[in-house]
Amino acid sequence: MAMVVVLISRLKLHPFLALTAGALAAGFGAGLGGTTTVESFVKGFGTTMADVGILIGLGAMFGKLLADSGGADTVVDALLARSSPRMLPWTMLAVGLLVGLPLFFEVGAVLLMPVIFLAARRSGLPVMRIAIPALAALSTLHCLVPPHPGALAAVAAVHANLGITLLLGLACAIPVAIISGPVFGSVAARWVPVSAPALFAPDEAEDERVRLPVGRTITVILVPIALMVCRSASEIAMEPSHPLRGVFDLLGTPLVALGLGVLAAAALLGMPRASVAESLNGALAPMAGLTMMIGSGGGYKQVLVDAGVSGFIARAASDSHLPLLLLAWLVSALIRVATGSATVASVTASGILAPLTAGLSPAHVSLLVLAIGSGSVFFSYVNDAGFWLVKGYFDLDIAQTVKTWTALQTLISLVGLSCVLVLAALVP
Repeated sequence: MAMVVVLISRLKLHPFLALTAGALAAGFGAGLGGTTTVESFVKGFGTTMADVGILIGLGAMFGKLLADSGGADTVVDALLARSSPRMLPWTMLAVGLLVGLPLFFEVGAVLLMPVIFLAARRSGLPVMRIAIPALAALSTLHCLVPPHPGALAAVAAVHANLGITLLLGLACAIPVAIISGPVFGSVAARWVPVSAPALFAPDEAEDERVRLPVGRTITVILVPIALMVCRSASEIAMEPSHPLRGVFDLLGTPLVALGLGVLAAAALLGMPRASVAESLNGALAPMAGLTMMIGSGGGYKQVLVDAGVSGFIARAASDSHLPLLLLAWLVSALIRVATGSATVASVTASGILAPLTAGLSPAHVSLLVLAIGSGSVFFSYVNDAGFWLVKGYFDLDIAQTVKTWTALQTLISLVGLSCVLVLAALVP
């Protein structure tokens, strides 16, 4: 990690090359061998690009259409009309909670970025005052509330009650999102006083665009969200053999849902075909560097995972004699720092701690899941693809990303653990 930071910060090497070099050095140092290290890096790069890279491309197209059509203006106008500048961070927190409940973090982030940037420009507030509350809401729900992947994997591994975990997760998520969102956002804006980047800025002058009805724009934004919500609802309400289950599974897949959202934006936002084509073509070029950074971060993470770092840390931590909830958080946090993956941390920690749940009440088994989830987002750094996603979108340097994103993730983790311990003292 130190080598990666030095290559980027001191030698000004592009993060993609620095992360690739860091991954190769980590693999060689761990004794994986040259061929295995390269294969591991390529596997992680490909998996991350499949999970995140395509979504970023579609999200960039979606956001560019919203910006160039004036649709994002109508949404921001509605937000500003109902919120004073002082209340706007709280409004963005609420928006992030509503969007983040059904959507994975990456999907919610790419959908909200155009609104975040435009709201910052129009309100005159520092971009971090607007962005941190939305990102905090998305990240908090992602780590604490099923059906997000880490929480769901932990629920299955320790045989927790899904309904109890959901209720306790929401009880934790609200105070965590408030403290790490609007409250921390005001601090982060002073630490990193940057303005909104030019990304998703409309090509036409604002006074040349036709103002769209806010209802039509919100309908377009809701298309991918509604499809993914329907998929989640069908998984709960329908048997796997139900004829509609496969339809909802397909349409609610993030790739398909966001792709249909792009088509809906192109068809319903009132842009001429030539303008639609120009916006779509112009959306992808600024994202090339970002996607390569994120992919190489995923490759670096996979090398660390294949080197057995997570297993070594988990075994060492499990030999301690800490209270169970604190142990769960510690194991998950250490694996997160070592591998950069919240999902790997949740899956590994829950598998190790599953035998220790005997005799616990259903509520305390669910709290174990939440402790693992809180630890899984601790200290996001250069081996986490999310670190590069935030750095690239907001055009930050490494130090600024640490002061905002890394600090945000660490705060979510620590406040989440505190809430879990408080609930453990209150519930039977």
